[in-house]
Amino acid sequence: MNDPTFAPAQVLRIEGEMTIYRAVELWSAIRRTFETGGDVELDLSEVSELDSSGVQLLIAAQQRARAAQRELRLVGHSPAVLEVFETLGLAALLGAPA
Repeated sequence: MNDPTFAPAQVLRIEGEMTIYRAVELWSAIRRTFETGGDVELDLSEVSELDSSGVQLLIAAQQRARAAQRELRLVGHSPAVLEVFETLGLAALLGAPA
């Protein structure tokens, strides 16, 4: 693309548990990803477990993206992520595939 304003999305691949035990570490990584500029893509394909703290991180990341007028894309939803989204009815809110 020749558009000088185009910036590719910054990709953060989250691996392992997305739980309260890693909340501080993961939030730091998400914040750093937003600081680099441009849109953000969170690859959730390697998430092995997701609890309510992980869900809160994803919602906080969405809020941060809106505040910065950037797009946040959640991609590669692992079976663990899809199960939690379905159980909690969050698929529409968090952009999970149908």
